[in-house]
Amino acid sequence: MEERKLKDRRRYKRLPINLHLEVNEIFKQDYVIIKDINTSAFVFDISKSGIGFISEAELPIDYYFTALINLGRGDFFRCVIRIVRASHMSKNRWVYGAEFVGLAPFLADKVDKYERYLNNIADI
Repeated sequence: MEERKLKDRRRYKRLPINLHLEVNEIFKQDYVIIKDINTSAFVFDISKSGIGFISEAELPIDYYFTALINLGRGDFFRCVIRIVRASHMSKNRWVYGAEFVGLAPFLADKVDKYERYLNNIADI
């Protein structure tokens, strides 16, 4: 039931993805910066509004980081991501939900193109 409520609130479809990110620093407004985070993040889903990822580092909510999102086949974009929720998964694993900040529509359209690509693969 809880999963259904969450799905109903989502604006865009979540798409599976296998993407590795490096998070070196996170920041907040008013020039608050935490440097030398130096952690990896495994992105497991993406939508036009954000990503879901897993990390071994405990990251604070409402902080931002920059990322290079590589959708494959030459489609990629740089963006700012805001961490909006976190859940402790196991001893050294945290699951995060994050949203794109100020993503231009033509960049969000790359996620639509990625969805069409996934649908074409499924049809084969």
